[in-house]
Amino acid sequence: MEDITIEELKERMDNNESLYIIDVREEHEFDEFNIGAQLIPLGELPERLDEIEADKDAEIIVHCRSGARSGRAKEYLSSEGYSKVRNLIGGMLAWQAAGY
Repeated sequence: MEDITIEELKERMDNNESLYIIDVREEHEFDEFNIGAQLIPLGELPERLDEIEADKDAEIIVHCRSGARSGRAKEYLSSEGYSKVRNLIGGMLAWQAAGY
């Protein structure tokens, strides 16, 4: 599935769309700044798949600091049968740089 830009995500959040977002950063990064996503660090993702509340055919947006870890999370979730995983391009660095 096609990745998502920070602009598209912000617009959808501002429109109060029901979104399922997973933050794959570490807890200390999440504590410093977050957008209200579910925290499941990338290294814990395989053991915590049962915590994902979305169906395998539902859209899931993953993000991290820059987009690299969430890119790996997208690949992993896709390999586990999740068909609509989207990576946030640029991650929280781009989000904050845009002033959101």
